[in-house]
Amino acid sequence: MTYLVTGGAGFIGSHVVDALLRRGERVVAVDNFIAYYDPARKRRNLAPALAHPGFTLAEADIRDAEALAAIFTAHRPQRVIHLAAMPGPRPSIANPALYEAVNVGGTVHLLELARRFDVLGFLLASTSSVYGRAAQLPFVEEASTDRPLSPYAATKKAAEVLAYTFHSLYGTPMSVVRFFTVYGPRGRPDMTPYLFVDKMVRGQPITLFQGGVELYRDYTYVDDIVAGVLAAVDRASGYEIFNLGNSQPVELRRFVGLLEAITGRPALIEAAPLPATEPPITFASTEKAGRLLGFEPHTNVEEGLAHFWDWYRAEVLAGDGGR
Repeated sequence: MTYLVTGGAGFIGSHVVDALLRRGERVVAVDNFIAYYDPARKRRNLAPALAHPGFTLAEADIRDAEALAAIFTAHRPQRVIHLAAMPGPRPSIANPALYEAVNVGGTVHLLELARRFDVLGFLLASTSSVYGRAAQLPFVEEASTDRPLSPYAATKKAAEVLAYTFHSLYGTPMSVVRFFTVYGPRGRPDMTPYLFVDKMVRGQPITLFQGGVELYRDYTYVDDIVAGVLAAVDRASGYEIFNLGNSQPVELRRFVGLLEAITGRPALIEAAPLPATEPPITFASTEKAGRLLGFEPHTNVEEGLAHFWDWYRAEVLAGDGGR
């Protein structure tokens, strides 16, 4: 079976590509290698896949409907895993139009092509950010998500609604997965584990909102996320939304302490107020994903951060003389 993975050179996308190839699927990765961070790093993410006979890299922007149509025509994917997006709540404030064009407009192009080519399953990657400051803990899929705190969250909510519309009109099987603070090897430089470790290694201060106290995130290891993604796309039926999280929120100050213990480097902390884009806690209920997908996260934060540190040393420190 042929799977099309958008954002296939990115953090989560490259891990999804590797997992699909390991189980013998044909994979077409679509990526535009935007310079949101170093494109060379994204190309290194795909190095294992590029040596695989079942893999094809298609360099294209999801805003380019004609380029996407040519890719669908050439490869006829049966399943689509749509991970490509402009990420991050805080950066989206500066350029909401770009986030709308990519996260909403690009998604519409893919939904339309999935309809035209009768795909067997479409997976849309969404985010825990759609919950905003949810009053109910843990976050459940049925909770209201109509008060997003950032343009990023609003665009992902819009994409979820469009996915439902295309399912309702055309019957395309849709799975929406809401990711909760994914981390692990190949993590983006703007994400908390990489950002904090990099500054700790350089002896630079890190900014902790509220000093990291009473601020919790549901850190979820990338391998667990990938398992949930594959289960959700393979079992796509109707229209379903699933939380994919670890269901074990970690206070940010404890998270930093774990990084200090794993790296052997002290953290120089500068406290700052919590931005309006950030909720005080994210906390996934994964009961639905467990019941319908067999989703069960296996990696605790201590183990996952140790894996991330191993990768960081090999990928970053080795290239910088070990600092």
